[in-house]
Amino acid sequence: MASQKPQKSKEEREDGILRKIFLVSLLDTMNNDTRIVYLEQTAAEIMSEDRELRLSIDIMERVLIDRLSGEFTNAENPFNYLVGCYRRAYEEGKKISNIKDQKIRHELEIVVKQAKKLSVSYCRIHLGNPDMFSTGYVKPSVSPLLPMICSEFASFDGYGGSGSSSGQSCPPGFLDDFFIYADYDTLEPIFKGLYEDLRGSVLKVSALGNFQQPLRALKILSSFPNGAKALVNHLWWIPKGAYVNGRVIEMMSILGPFFHVSALPDNAIFKTEPDVGQQCFSESSTRRPGDLLSSFATIKNVMNNLCDGLGDVLLSLLKNTDTRESVLEYLAEVIKKNSSRAHLQVDPLTCASSGMFVNLSAVMIRLCEPFLDANLTKRNKIDPRYVFVNSRLDLRELTALHASSEEVAAWIKKDNRILQSQEASSSGDNTSIVSPMAKPLSPCGGNPKYNFICECFFMTARVLNLGLLNAFSDFKHLVQDLSRSEDTLSTYKEMQAQAPSPQLELDIARLEKEIEMHSQEKLCYEAQLLRDVSLLRRALDFYRLMIVWLVDLVGGFNMPLPSSCPMLFACMPEHFVEDAMELLIFSSRVPRALDGIVLDDFMNFIIMFMGSPEFIRNPYLRAKMVEVLNCWMPSRSNSTSTATLFEGHQLSLEYLVRNLLKLYVDIEFTGSHTQFYDKFNIRHNIAELLEYLWQVPSHRNRWKQIAKEEEKGVYLNFLNFLINDSIYLLDESLNKIHELKGIEAEMSNTAEWESRPAQERQERTRQFHSQENIIRIDMKLAMEDVNMLAFTSNEITVPFLLPEMVERVANMLNYFLLQLAGPQKNSLTLKNPEKYEFKPKELLTQVWSMSFSFSLYFILFFFCVPFDIFPC
Repeated sequence: MASQKPQKSKEEREDGILRKIFLVSLLDTMNNDTRIVYLEQTAAEIMSEDRELRLSIDIMERVLIDRLSGEFTNAENPFNYLVGCYRRAYEEGKKISNIKDQKIRHELEIVVKQAKKLSVSYCRIHLGNPDMFSTGYVKPSVSPLLPMICSEFASFDGYGGSGSSSGQSCPPGFLDDFFIYADYDTLEPIFKGLYEDLRGSVLKVSALGNFQQPLRALKILSSFPNGAKALVNHLWWIPKGAYVNGRVIEMMSILGPFFHVSALPDNAIFKTEPDVGQQCFSESSTRRPGDLLSSFATIKNVMNNLCDGLGDVLLSLLKNTDTRESVLEYLAEVIKKNSSRAHLQVDPLTCASSGMFVNLSAVMIRLCEPFLDANLTKRNKIDPRYVFVNSRLDLRELTALHASSEEVAAWIKKDNRILQSQEASSSGDNTSIVSPMAKPLSPCGGNPKYNFICECFFMTARVLNLGLLNAFSDFKHLVQDLSRSEDTLSTYKEMQAQAPSPQLELDIARLEKEIEMHSQEKLCYEAQLLRDVSLLRRALDFYRLMIVWLVDLVGGFNMPLPSSCPMLFACMPEHFVEDAMELLIFSSRVPRALDGIVLDDFMNFIIMFMGSPEFIRNPYLRAKMVEVLNCWMPSRSNSTSTATLFEGHQLSLEYLVRNLLKLYVDIEFTGSHTQFYDKFNIRHNIAELLEYLWQVPSHRNRWKQIAKEEEKGVYLNFLNFLINDSIYLLDESLNKIHELKGIEAEMSNTAEWESRPAQERQERTRQFHSQENIIRIDMKLAMEDVNMLAFTSNEITVPFLLPEMVERVANMLNYFLLQLAGPQKNSLTLKNPEKYEFKPKELLTQVWSMSFSFSLYFILFFFCVPFDIFPC
């Protein structure tokens, strides 16, 4: 029978385990494992102490220090070695768990646990003081801890060099032991370096670059209490100094470069890689639709991942009472330093990029989601006093809905307690916002403390104004620039065909390059904005809260409105409403964006304030409400949500036509230096909407009732302006036709035309195309006005026959007949009249129809016989 193998003593087991963990030996013996280091000096010291040359728990730390401090051939760098020690201790711990003898197992578990603790502890010491154990080793460009944090990903390429050259993965439990079981002072310098490395790793990264791993690392680090504290205490959390502006915060703060990651174009100085436009949308006109759809989907997904991750980081910091205030300070500073993004011209060197603010918009909306429930039950927590008195944002200088800045200041000074008389009657209303408003507004009382919902609401409103809504405006201007460039290119090619010149050839090449660039940028905007329907819907949810909250300030959705505008409503920033309208317009043009969105509150708001200059002073803002309604007309809407807004909506049936007619009149004087031209575009939108409503029996009946009730009021003014516009637009169009025909005649005489200098021909060709555009627009508007006069006069004739209107109507009809059927009618003949929206026969038929409707034969005869044009 074979002899039984002798059991190892506790000391022998302990020595064997520690040699495996720390890869050291106290005996100078040949060993096949080249990683094992002979600690000769340590062994000599132990022998001098009359101790056995064995590793034990009591000399474990001493041995580890000697191993880290010595210079050994082929030895690993300190960080990799310590992580390896932890990993080997973990593996040994799994083996020990199989030992049946409970006492031995427990003793050895203590040894392994201590080994892991020491490995982590000295790893912290090494990272906090890299020079302590770095003799003979090259210091890495980024913290070697980064690839450990990102180890669940395939790789990590740090800024300025790879931090993953060791190939080390993270041992189970290492990060928890490293970050949780240590005090803040020990970890603070480590976190500081990690955050700086993460910031640098995404500084020049676009939406197609590797930002996912640094973002994951940021989420992990900030989830640790000490990590969150170190992040907001970092010198670069909010950069300070006189030089700091919006762009500096974006590029220098820890979070700024993460928010900078985007598909949207930016100034060339801050260009990121890979180039999204070049990589995804170059030569888009020749690409397969499937390729473009794939690029759209990729960009949408990566940007959603980015915003989800950043939202998680901010939410984690906001849930921590120790860091919440720092997050709000950061957001406020970003908003304040970028307030000039609201200007017409934005300086890209001093303001953060659109990419950053679109991302920040998406993140802020995510933070608002808990109080965007269907019934908006938490809107009573939004204190309007914040606009006047808060320690973060200066909102009082923003243009108000109705009050001037002087009126706001005077009101606050005079009335320091808002709506006191209503407090008692409103105290039982669960949705009332009077209670928080009934506190002092005066700054002399100090800044009140606002809840998070209130602060988040107003900050989100400002971020959306500077970010998402600003990006919509940029996109619209980009599309317009692209359209103009394409029109100009077409003109240049036509001119080149008629009069070739080297300069034109250069201009054509320049424009083709410009169009390619604009096309790429347009598709980048489309990928990040238009294709992200969920972002638009979240924003709509926010602005639904905004308009319901604003309506609460005037007593709720009740008509008619109060006799005077409450000052609290009058003092609210104008962009709150303007942004809501812009978002509705933009979303209405995106397929399926409005599906499932309840639009009734928006519709109520528009009907209530569209015709109310006493509540919303800016006529352009009220005109924008008409633009929203135009987008919702059944013939244009991309959504089924708008189907019942006009024909089954109570406020719509009662007030819509009246307020449209009122706005048609009010818009005559906008106060702008461009008011004369602006009114035609605004009235065009109103006319299109009124023409649609005329087809709806209930609205037509209401229209007739208004014409009867307001016969000498708003309806008479409406007819006067309608006639004025009709005459002016038709006169302008016909005059331009004469000019256009003159240029056409010049160009048709080929011999004489080609004998002219090339520059003169180019100038005349430009003038010709300019006249074409003017005629097309003016003629369309004129036809629209005459059409409205025609279809309304068939059933509403009395206002036209009032004494003050008879002569005006007669003069108008006589003028139209003279122009269209008089001696000069042949001079209006165009080669392609449809191209200019010019339909003389249809126009003449409508005028003649109106003549019968008004029963004005004797007036027509009186004015027309002298010209011998009265039709038989």
